[in-house]
Amino acid sequence: MSFYTSLSGLKGAQTDMSVISNNIANAGSIGFKRSKAQFGDIFAASPTQSTKMVAGQGTRLNGITQQFTQGSYESSEKTLDMAIVGEGMFVVKGEPPREQVTYTRNGAFTATPDRNVIDSTGQKLQLLPVDANGNVTNNTLAGAFDFVLPPGAPSDPTAQLVNVSIGLDGLVSATFANGEAQVLGKVAMATFPAMEGLRPVGDAHWQSSGESGPPTIDAATNGPMGAIRSGALERSNVDITEELVMLIGAQRNFQANAKAIEGASQLSQTIINMR
Repeated sequence: MSFYTSLSGLKGAQTDMSVISNNIANAGSIGFKRSKAQFGDIFAASPTQSTKMVAGQGTRLNGITQQFTQGSYESSEKTLDMAIVGEGMFVVKGEPPREQVTYTRNGAFTATPDRNVIDSTGQKLQLLPVDANGNVTNNTLAGAFDFVLPPGAPSDPTAQLVNVSIGLDGLVSATFANGEAQVLGKVAMATFPAMEGLRPVGDAHWQSSGESGPPTIDAATNGPMGAIRSGALERSNVDITEELVMLIGAQRNFQANAKAIEGASQLSQTIINMR
């Protein structure tokens, strides 16, 4: 039995090292959130058996949980680079026909030749419609629309776009060469009842799941959405020093379990060779 107990420890330490290694590998990824492996002990006994006479039977992986803590920030020269100060996430939508909606903390957005504002994976940033006073008129996914930069002023299409500004509340305003200004909408944000239940799909993007609950869609500065900082990016929340210390601990656990298997093997060999 000691072989299987130590084997479960080896597998647990190996999983722990894999999770830590992934965190370290993504220390430079924008919007990345570190993960942590959580383990539980295995114990079994019959109803009539005294548990004082039964040893544990090893460990098992309870789950790999994501840590949605705030990452550090770095300044940027681009207006379309955005960082979230709070719990919200950007809402982005993929290409037709699926138009899959995902959520991200990676605020490195760029404009395409056809004036769509997209993220690093090519998905389009979503805006919420607003009235003349800048108040959101529809805070649902169905009401959100693609962020598209206007080619010219509403009253004079020949007047080119000269500036785009994004406020703390996500209000997007465009200024044109003739001095005219136009409000395009507010950046759509989302929060979830259980952020740890979000399903990661890579590139610092997540999908909603049954464990995360349905998204709450709104603009920045409303509730826990947080504020938007234009001209900044959120780095990963990985602390390299902490990860290296945890990696050393996982390596020591792996070595200790390997040593336990070696000891059990020697003991078995001694018993087999007895005459």
